Amino acid sequence: MPSRRTVLAATAGVTAALAIGTDAQAARHHDKKLRALIARMTLEEKVGQLFVSRAYGHSATAPDQADIDANRTEFGVDTAADLVAKYHLGGVIYFTWAHNTRDPQQIASLSNGLQRASLGKPRGLPLLISTDQEHGIVARVGKPATLFPGAMAIGAGGSRRDARELGRIAGKELRAMGIRQDYTPVADVNVNPANPVIGVRSFGADPQAVAGLVAAEVTGYQASAVAATAKHFPGHGDTAVDSHYGFPVITHTREQWETLDAAPFRAAVAAGIDSIMTAHILVPALDDSGDPATLSHPIVTGILRDELGYDGLVVTDSLGMAGVRQKYGDDRVPVLALKAGVDILLNPPTLDLAWNAVVAAVRGGELTEERLDESILRVLRLKAKLDLFDEPYVSRSGVDRSVGTKAHLAAADSLTNRTTTLLVNEGGLLPLDRDTHGNLLVVGADPASPSGSTGPPTTVLAAALTELGFTATALSTGTAPSAATIERAVTAAGSADAVVVATYNVSADSSQRTLVNRLLATGRPVVAVAVRNPYDIAQLLDVKAYLATYSWTDVEVRAAARVIAGKVRPRGKLPVPVQEADEPEKVLYPLGHGLSY
Repeated sequence: MPSRRTVLAATAGVTAALAIGTDAQAARHHDKKLRALIARMTLEEKVGQLFVSRAYGHSATAPDQADIDANRTEFGVDTAADLVAKYHLGGVIYFTWAHNTRDPQQIASLSNGLQRASLGKPRGLPLLISTDQEHGIVARVGKPATLFPGAMAIGAGGSRRDARELGRIAGKELRAMGIRQDYTPVADVNVNPANPVIGVRSFGADPQAVAGLVAAEVTGYQASAVAATAKHFPGHGDTAVDSHYGFPVITHTREQWETLDAAPFRAAVAAGIDSIMTAHILVPALDDSGDPATLSHPIVTGILRDELGYDGLVVTDSLGMAGVRQKYGDDRVPVLALKAGVDILLNPPTLDLAWNAVVAAVRGGELTEERLDESILRVLRLKAKLDLFDEPYVSRSGVDRSVGTKAHLAAADSLTNRTTTLLVNEGGLLPLDRDTHGNLLVVGADPASPSGSTGPPTTVLAAALTELGFTATALSTGTAPSAATIERAVTAAGSADAVVVATYNVSADSSQRTLVNRLLATGRPVVAVAVRNPYDIAQLLDVKAYLATYSWTDVEVRAAARVIAGKVRPRGKLPVPVQEADEPEKVLYPLGHGLSY
């Protein structure tokens, strides 16, 4: 591992420049040092700084054979270290499915290996290592790291202090593992219950409430020296199309955009956000060219840069998503994104094609090196702000001190206690009494763990209720229970004092409705827990007690158990309205609804 002295020498005094101060004169001196670094870079090195790519393997230099094969197939190299060296990458993004995130110590070792590979090159620069650790339903790093509830649960809690504390703790843990940029918070205002891609990843439907929580979480992350990233500009909250698989069109007028979508991004900018991610969506009121926002100069430069006054890092959403690939080829997308004003090109589907397309665009005159230099300066400014020139490496002891500590886990549980929302409680069914309802059957959906390290929810819920003095048995019935599975659940309910059922995205034709109605017909008390969208209740109006957790990870499921048992009072308030299923223009439960006892 290069010594600290070696790293400092390689960066030509950038750290010394940072020590001058934070006033305008110091900033100019700082930029002068960074521009000197840029001036010594080759074109290929410059282009590389603008790319952040996936790489397969748990180790930078000794991945498993399957990951070697994947790297060879996609990139023509064996290892992540080779990939960094070949393309002079500015950063790497970690994914669970790329086998980057097995455990905290392994992640830290991978980060160090990648930094070593980058800094070991001539004119080597530290990497900006990133991931999507939103918490809730999107989490790449799992246990034993601390996992928090997702954004909509935080919205239900309504506490900016909690949002800031989440960011501070989560950021501290990511930093200890060498991850210095987190693609969170989601700044989209979820005003469409049918939104398939944002939903509970959003703080809610009230623009001002979302804005306050976004700013608080940004402050928390960045206080721990991890770059926060507000996404997905100019706002992905009102769509029924997932931009991973299609090209969403947002039909808001300019006035509606200002009212509904802009506030959280303005708040992020005011909070000093380090980076903002663009969306692969069409917003005709902001740009009628037919281009997705990621490729739109009027949106990225005209609105985000000029109108909102943002001069920080702009990163694309993944360039492998369908929303940005439908109008132009994969060779044109990265060039057009840079022309629009973007700085970082994230995870292109074919890195070699995208990288060479940018090189060719500069050599052919479509892009200038000066344009590249503008973005590289922003990249290096952020790396310097995050102390990557000074301290690119992390330690095993630092992981032990910071990741998944008792204090952090306790804070997550305490925070989550303030988010569980009680939507209905007819006849005071909740909290359940152990004397009269001591024998419980827990059934329902067991969706896959976002991080691969939690759940299954019915098992976790039953275990938590058992710890609280009940005798609880789990029976997983899935998101689409068959007739035979429903019969098994109904039979099992016959020997229970009450049934707890976890529901997941219940629709009008879902067999989950059949399951719940059959359980109700047994005469046993039924408590339902919506473990994703709170809208499930509109399809199950006969349930007498309904809770919303907004995600199915352990921390939220355990909090629901505490509410069911009366260990804590429900305190959450709906951050989105719930409409009637048959007449969606009518509100069943309004924004801010939430019972207690």
